[in-house]
Amino acid sequence: MKIALDAMGGDRAPAVIIEGALAARGELAGGASIVLVGKREGIEKELVRLRAGADAFELVEAREVVAMDEQPSATLRRKRESSIAVGLRLQSDGLAQGFISAGNTGAVAANALIILGRIKGVERPAIATFVPTRGGGSVLLDVGASIEPKPAHLVQYAIMGACYAECILGRPRPRVGLLNIGEEGSKGTEVIQQTHKLLKASDLNFIGNVEGRDIFAGEVDVTVCDGFVGNVVLKFTESVVDMVSVVMKESIQADLRTKLGALLLRPAFRRLRDTFDYAEYGGAPLLGVDGVCTICHGSSSPRAIKNAVLATQQYIAHDITAAIKKRLDTRDSCIPQGT
Repeated sequence: MKIALDAMGGDRAPAVIIEGALAARGELAGGASIVLVGKREGIEKELVRLRAGADAFELVEAREVVAMDEQPSATLRRKRESSIAVGLRLQSDGLAQGFISAGNTGAVAANALIILGRIKGVERPAIATFVPTRGGGSVLLDVGASIEPKPAHLVQYAIMGACYAECILGRPRPRVGLLNIGEEGSKGTEVIQQTHKLLKASDLNFIGNVEGRDIFAGEVDVTVCDGFVGNVVLKFTESVVDMVSVVMKESIQADLRTKLGALLLRPAFRRLRDTFDYAEYGGAPLLGVDGVCTICHGSSSPRAIKNAVLATQQYIAHDITAAIKKRLDTRDSCIPQGT
């Protein structure tokens, strides 16, 4: 198994990417390896700085780099030799089984759609992210691939999210919820109301509408929403966790008693921090493309990159793509298209 890693994607590439790759290398199982894709000179310079051997990784040259603020559609035409495009082509040519990038999210999604293609029955891919909950975690999708999906697309997200929950989270009959402003089927926009009807008529374990507070309460295994709302939920959650950490640290420093108490509670605080730290989960898979594509934060740390590599190995090993294909093949007659 080979995993292609975009060495040029991210706010602090290639340094952080290569540090993460080195950390992951020793934890990969079953002879899996990492292929670094990018400008060879820059990659080799970082390997020297990190005192890694020149043969630590297989390197594949990519002459161009996609900037974080570039328009995704423009990169398809103008940067066909970017590290994103080259890495994805390695997978489409069978030279790698997965691809990871912390680069421009829109460019990664657009290139993956063109180079890997869509799974039959999926009109729009979705970015799925793991959410820690009281029930052991759930999946939220979409968190940024499409901001204006149709009801049919949201149903497809639900199917793909259910496959993720089954394969990765080990939930045999995952509970699917539709994110809304109330539990009643009449709540929300017309798109959400139509989606509610379609999901209710499906054979998914649809538990109805869920509100924001239900996501972390462990009431649901799969939460479905459009990419605009999902991205806001994701970024808001991250900001709240950061804020709570700062407030707790300030409170602990208030007097001697709290400092002493904090020493005793340090292991619990560390577990709490790790539970909500996105770096623990690495990246988010782009579900619906015909392959394995993991998207990471642009500000990913080496630990986040390491965990993204390990997570991608799991996506490949559990063959989520095949699971989604199988599920959709058996549902051809009942999957709405373009509604």
